[in-house]
Amino acid sequence: MTLDLILIGLAITLEPFPVMSFILVLSAEKGVRKGLVFILAWLACLVLVIACVLLFTDGTPPKLNSAPSTGALAVKLAIGVGLIGYGVHKRRSTGRPRRDPAGQAKLHKGSSWTAAGLAVLLQPWGLVAAGAATVMNADLSHAATWLTLMLYCLLATSSLLTMEFYATFRPSAATARLQALRTWMTDHQDQAVVTLSLALGFWLAGRSISQLV
Repeated sequence: MTLDLILIGLAITLEPFPVMSFILVLSAEKGVRKGLVFILAWLACLVLVIACVLLFTDGTPPKLNSAPSTGALAVKLAIGVGLIGYGVHKRRSTGRPRRDPAGQAKLHKGSSWTAAGLAVLLQPWGLVAAGAATVMNADLSHAATWLTLMLYCLLATSSLLTMEFYATFRPSAATARLQALRTWMTDHQDQAVVTLSLALGFWLAGRSISQLV
């Protein structure tokens, strides 16, 4: 469970669309405050999903080969296959003209509520669902499990937290460097999406098949 959650958390935090949108949120008026609201909403989604799963399992992993256990593996397999398919599709469509993701040009005028809603909208829900299926195996009787879940949430938010701290304590330098980062990501977002989708997709599919067989 730990390795799967680490990889899923890293994939979530490296998703280019949320990162690019967050940079625009930070560059808006009162951007640091709006960025904090974005992060809190982002974390709230992760924590809420984990809490719902743990309430369902009562903090105890389902028995091996039981319906809940098999169902969780089937969900991870489906997500893995979906990520592979999306990665292949994205690779074939690389280079085609595209619009600015999620109406990013309008983010400068958005309120804190807009930032919160955007965090929910841009959450990579497919990856979050993969994390939820993995959390099905969490055993809350062990302290290490709590640490793993905390690490997962921190990893999934680490890129946003890093930019938020940078914009807070080095605002002058952050403005130019974060915009440069966004420009670079705009030019390389397709490659990033393809790499993340295929790598995590094959991992999830392979792990799920090996545990189902």
